[in-house]
Amino acid sequence: MHNNEENQSAPALSVLGKKPRIGDTILLALIYICAFFAVALIAGIILYVAYRGIGVVNWTFLTTAPSFRKGTVGIAGNIINTLLVVALTLVIATPVGVGSAIYLNEYAKEGRFTKIVEFTTETLSGIPSIIYGLFGYMLFGSIWGYCILTGSLTLTIMVLPLITRNTQEALKTVPSSYRTGTLGMGATKWYMIRTVLLPSAMPGIVTGVILAIGRIVGESAALLFTGGSDNSLINSITDLPGKLLSSGGTLTIALYLCPSEIHQASEG
Repeated sequence: MHNNEENQSAPALSVLGKKPRIGDTILLALIYICAFFAVALIAGIILYVAYRGIGVVNWTFLTTAPSFRKGTVGIAGNIINTLLVVALTLVIATPVGVGSAIYLNEYAKEGRFTKIVEFTTETLSGIPSIIYGLFGYMLFGSIWGYCILTGSLTLTIMVLPLITRNTQEALKTVPSSYRTGTLGMGATKWYMIRTVLLPSAMPGIVTGVILAIGRIVGESAALLFTGGSDNSLINSITDLPGKLLSSGGTLTIALYLCPSEIHQASEG
């Protein structure tokens, strides 16, 4: 009885059997303060933007395009251009990125070639987007000019390393027993990849695609040199192929150009 009372009154010990140090407690408190500050900052930005813009955003603003003749102001054209750029970029980049990751992780042997490819992928991830824009303008722009297709091809090169690396890491997390077990049952390697590896690695692959979408939507520098800034609407679905070969500004481009347009209007 007496021993139990002494144990209850004794200070709590950490996992290593030592008393919690004051420095650890202070550091933990600082971590919580920093996390709270980061969350509060993001929440403050969201609330401020929502408060200042909620009175302007309405259905008409979302479904019309700017027109001096009709006197309308809207972002419908920019929304459509953004969706087209995202869809076209992912249609090209996702199969190539996932296929490259499968080859590097499952087929290619460890050696100089694999290391060169991985090093190149890491290098492409660190190149500034303005360089991609200039490269896309010189390569694709010389063929199709300023258009959505040129911007999408440029963004494909930009997000390809992101999808490839995320898919590689997702495939590496799949236990090797899945591979040996499936092959031991007589399945072919491609059948094993298609029915076992890819479904198991799908969360990581989807994460890479979502990160790629975030980079595409938020990109402005590369599209400024390749995609153009037109925000007109298409009349019908039959005009879609022509729209891909015409200038199209995304929401980020519109946000970038709005301050200069307002400044010019105020001076005029």
